[in-house]
Amino acid sequence: MEVSVRREELMRGLYRVQGVVERRNTVPILGNVLIEPADDGIALSATNMEIGLRGTVPAQVKKKGTVTVNARKLYEIVREVTAEDVILKAGASGWVDLLAGRSRFKIVSLDAKDYPELPLGTGAPAGIAIKIASSTLREMIDKTLFAASDDESRFNLAGVYVETPEPGTLRMVATDGHRLAMIDRAVPEARLKGGAILPRKGLVEARKLLDETDDAAEVTLTIADKDVRLHTPAVSFFMRLIEGEFPDYKQVVPSSSGATATLNRDDFLAALRRMSLLASERSHGVKLSLGKGTVELSASSPEQGEASEDLEAGYNGDPLAIGFNVRYLMDVLGVHPPAETVEFGLTDEVGPGVIRGSLDPSYTYVVMPMRL
Repeated sequence: MEVSVRREELMRGLYRVQGVVERRNTVPILGNVLIEPADDGIALSATNMEIGLRGTVPAQVKKKGTVTVNARKLYEIVREVTAEDVILKAGASGWVDLLAGRSRFKIVSLDAKDYPELPLGTGAPAGIAIKIASSTLREMIDKTLFAASDDESRFNLAGVYVETPEPGTLRMVATDGHRLAMIDRAVPEARLKGGAILPRKGLVEARKLLDETDDAAEVTLTIADKDVRLHTPAVSFFMRLIEGEFPDYKQVVPSSSGATATLNRDDFLAALRRMSLLASERSHGVKLSLGKGTVELSASSPEQGEASEDLEAGYNGDPLAIGFNVRYLMDVLGVHPPAETVEFGLTDEVGPGVIRGSLDPSYTYVVMPMRL
């Protein structure tokens, strides 16, 4: 193999794989990137067996062949050299030569025959393909992923559940047992049989790939029995589904609320940030005292002090004092658009709160209260 490639293009392609390659070196070749000829250039592939991707980079292929090189080390070298073009060629057995201007490197290479085959391309398992705007999928991930559990022992909560509650509607739901985020979007081709749990790590990497894609561009999400594949104009990506049963989330979402507080999103979020400065480091609690025309926010920490602030708010219920984890409230307000009016539905001191925005009634956030 011998290829010539623009340094910036190669660096961009190698950057994509950094979050995918195996870093623990339990299987050494999984720390490598697979480099092989492709249409109009080369393809870079990487996997840790749970997630993986294949992306193309424009290049001049002078001699065909396939090699593997440590992904992290190759990226670091390409990032530091200054030449505009980089030449990669297979050297003596077990080595790859890299030439960049006056710089020359000789890098260890493992046999490409030992590299695992990725479930991408024409030989991939069959599945249900859904075409969706890149901006829509990105928004759905942003508004749910933060609510997924980061506790690996609760594997069925460590991801985002996707289903079609009705033909033409795609739904994503995430919960960690203390809060729940759910979003619906109209996607004409959405026709799933049952649901699937997409892993947190896979969605984090998929989200990065969507950042590289134009908002108006259409991507394809293919959901099979054991994996999900995402195809963008530049990259093909896969993630293994989480095995397990997602909880019956519909029982968590209240059908109605006894009272509703209406607040300006920006003012509410700013006040919560100020309260978080003196919230207890153990509970992160903030108390909301609601009354006619106002809501008082307060927080205290035995070691640091206390804080309180009054906000104007529309409120149609009886006086109520209720506590929440301040971070849970800040997280959801952070994904609502600026200047939006949010409605905070409440029932009593121990019932869940429901937050919805005036601009997006198809997005629901449920958060459980806490005793302060």
